[in-house]
Amino acid sequence: MAAALQGVTVLDLSRILAGPWSTQNLADLGADVIKVERPGAGDDTRGWGPPFVTRTDAPADASGPDARDAAYYFCANRGKRSITLDFTKPEGREVLLKLVAKADVLVENYKVGGLKKYGLDYATLAAVNPSLIYCSITGFGHSGPYAERPGYDALIQAMGGLMSITGEPDGTPGGGPQKVGVAVVDILTALYATSAILAALYHRTRTGEGQHIDVALLDVQVATLANQASNYLLGDVVPGRLGSAHPSIVPYQPFACADGYVMLAIGNDTQFANFCDTAGMAELAKDERFATNAARVRSRNELVPLLQQRMLAKTIDEWCTLGNQRNFPCGPINTIDRVFEDPQVQARSMRQQVQSDHYGTVDLVANPMKLSGTPTVEPVAPPALGVHTEDVLAELGLDAQSVAALRAKGVL
Repeated sequence: MAAALQGVTVLDLSRILAGPWSTQNLADLGADVIKVERPGAGDDTRGWGPPFVTRTDAPADASGPDARDAAYYFCANRGKRSITLDFTKPEGREVLLKLVAKADVLVENYKVGGLKKYGLDYATLAAVNPSLIYCSITGFGHSGPYAERPGYDALIQAMGGLMSITGEPDGTPGGGPQKVGVAVVDILTALYATSAILAALYHRTRTGEGQHIDVALLDVQVATLANQASNYLLGDVVPGRLGSAHPSIVPYQPFACADGYVMLAIGNDTQFANFCDTAGMAELAKDERFATNAARVRSRNELVPLLQQRMLAKTIDEWCTLGNQRNFPCGPINTIDRVFEDPQVQARSMRQQVQSDHYGTVDLVANPMKLSGTPTVEPVAPPALGVHTEDVLAELGLDAQSVAALRAKGVL
């Protein structure tokens, strides 16, 4: 079956995570994503290791991205074609303009104004290709007093409020603000960027018009404060840190068991009654202090110690088995290795092994979107630096002599 974005060409001028994650989504949906990288260096994440994946086709004396690429790079670049191009040089800019003329989408994450000095801003490129969809991903957006500042995920987690609600409360062991264990703002920004690009493509099918998309990490972080933002805006409550507990649902947090920890995620009063009955504490579900979720939130400090004492009586497997049998959500707190050993994760084919001409056999995480009519494409390993340069330039009509001349000038 044809992929949803078959026939769509994307120029990926982005680096690191937010931009590449978005363009990887587009590649998974069938777009031809051409990753434009710096000659001799490539995407910064190629060097963000260890761990590294060694190129199987590298000469013995090769170094840097000619010899190996960091595992980090592999998380956000599958299914793309890589070319090297120095578009800061006039000859490189001319090549990029030829690519722009044929492209449907361009994604970049340079600082505001970073591409304008090379004549590669939206206004200039829209004159070359009026139907171009040009997506800019920045820390703070193209307007406002912070527009020209660089933005990084951890900085935005701090400024956007996420770290104020993540971590153990002050005055407790390990208390203090924490960032999330993955660059969640980058990833969420990538998903918003992907949605915006798809919306712009749909708009273009109706009007033929391209447009500029301005996606900012800080905007995304504020938008995804979700219920915590609503609690403040509508309830005038400034949320604080509760560790892994939930501000609006109780019990909804980790509990120590006989051999480790489980996550108990009670979502309604029926589940709480089921849990209490299973735990031999049926009277708690009838106690006016705990009978409803609102009451449990108010009486959190009384209830949690009672539950914690009882949870120590059984093992992780025992509680998880009982949860499945008695209909209350309870699961293990898995390490990453156990995640990929989980039978549900395996059944959903979230780990996929692919063959690469440049890296041998590599394991990748699958795209989680399951489309019945236009499924995601079979995964392809991320490209080695510049391996598609000749192919892409040939598609533009450049012959071998022209390519060799560009290489001699350091453009490729």
